[in-house]
Amino acid sequence: MKFKAEIDVMPLKELLDPQGKAVGAGMKNLGLTEIHDVRIGKHISLEFEAATKEAASEKVEQACKKLLANQIMESYKFELTELN
Repeated sequence: MKFKAEIDVMPLKELLDPQGKAVGAGMKNLGLTEIHDVRIGKHISLEFEAATKEAASEKVEQACKKLLANQIMESYKFELTELN
């Protein structure tokens, strides 16, 4: 079976996000003062094969924990879709 995973990796809320702060300041400079608390992360899209949806989910968990997210500083979440 083919699957697609859409993964979002974000800095933990407890940690400073320098990119988010810089973009937030830029928003204010553009007159967009109602925008605040900007956080910047990354989005990863994967297509792969697995025997079952449970096996696919486990593969994505392993990829996130071992490579895609630094769990000390980042959190992640993902959506898994079966492809035809």
